Amino acid sequence: MDPHAEPGATSYDDRELPRYSIGEAADRSGLSRDTLRWYERIGLMNYIGRDHAGKRRFSDRDLEWLELIARLRLTGMPVADMIRYAELVRAGEQTFPARLAMFRQTRADVLDKIAELQKTVAVLDYKIAVYEGRSEVVRPDTAHPEGT
Repeated sequence: MDPHAEPGATSYDDRELPRYSIGEAADRSGLSRDTLRWYERIGLMNYIGRDHAGKRRFSDRDLEWLELIARLRLTGMPVADMIRYAELVRAGEQTFPARLAMFRQTRADVLDKIAELQKTVAVLDYKIAVYEGRSEVVRPDTAHPEGT
């Protein structure tokens, strides 16, 4: 079973063929070569294929996995939690409930961050309006005192 597979995914396909050197994978993912090596070393990446000379070869599936990891990083998910998720994926379908719980919690955390950022934008809009000299502005509940 493919450790990067999502629920309901089919078996081996062209996305699993090792195609890209570490440099190409770095370019396509926006990550450094060192980060890719580190991800593999800490268990965030599954086994990366090697060519006849022993050099890493990444598949499209690996790049899809890296895209998911990048999205999880944007949520603020700790690396330890991402590694735990990778371990759950490798453990198989019986871990779907745990993976679902992780994603539900991460989604709730992201929604909380969005709400906080919306409050921050309201404060910034207020301060911009004050400095532009608009008199019709209403201070948001989260605004700092007038002198700041």
